[in-house]
Amino acid sequence: MLTKIPRQTLATIAVLISILSVQAGATFGKHLFPIVGAEGTTALRQGFAAVILLAIFRPWQNGPARKDWGVLVLYAVIMGVMNLTFYMGIARVPLGIGVAIEFLGPLTVAVLTSRRAVDFVWIACAAAGLAILLPWQGGAGALDLVGVFWCGVAAVCWGLYIIIGQRVSDRIHGGKAVALAMAITTIFTLPIGIVTAGSALWSWSVLPWGVAVAVLSSAIPYTFEMLALKHMPAKTFSLMMSLEPAAGAILAFLIVGERLTWTQIVAIALVVTASAGSSLTARRAANEAVA
Repeated sequence: MLTKIPRQTLATIAVLISILSVQAGATFGKHLFPIVGAEGTTALRQGFAAVILLAIFRPWQNGPARKDWGVLVLYAVIMGVMNLTFYMGIARVPLGIGVAIEFLGPLTVAVLTSRRAVDFVWIACAAAGLAILLPWQGGAGALDLVGVFWCGVAAVCWGLYIIIGQRVSDRIHGGKAVALAMAITTIFTLPIGIVTAGSALWSWSVLPWGVAVAVLSSAIPYTFEMLALKHMPAKTFSLMMSLEPAAGAILAFLIVGERLTWTQIVAIALVVTASAGSSLTARRAANEAVA
């Protein structure tokens, strides 16, 4: 049945699943910050995700060629630093603001990889929606500058993740690549988490939350993102990720009853328009190229 669905459509579905999953995982992660800190939460996320993905994909069987290990290690380091700095950022600033700042990374990729005038229409829609979602009325001075800095570092890493991730997906099986990358990131995130969180990291009240964060924030989204990047242009992937702040607002409404203002509805409409429009024009361009 799935074989009859166009690859572009499957890639779009994969990105949407990734977005919803990672937003839910971020909510679970916030619950752990007061107990083990951002560093400890990152260690749990990376460690459990590595175990789960290694068991599923068994990358030691028909793994990457020796020549591909360099780009894989680079991809893993970028992924690990991105996750660590993002958690360190949202430990100090609200989640929605952190996601908005981090999105500057993929938005930059979208701008730099655009070649047609229509692409800038979708970029403008996404940027406008992002601008509306940011709480400008609070003033930049109300934000923790250290938190903003770490989210900015995560933004740079997210942009690099998209570019390097596409190269990795072209050379290595997506699931195997993510499993190996998670294992590599655990090598440096786990010691950091142990040093900062101590014995609390192994508490039976913490471990189930760590598993949930790992599955929702890493195992599911990174696997689906690698599948999507194999069949989707980097600029389309970047623009679709503009749904992140909107998805956070919608989940907040559905889970905790947080009502949306008309301004937020307009912002969601803008980012959905950007995502849908970029996907449609990308498919049209692909069809024209084949013709």
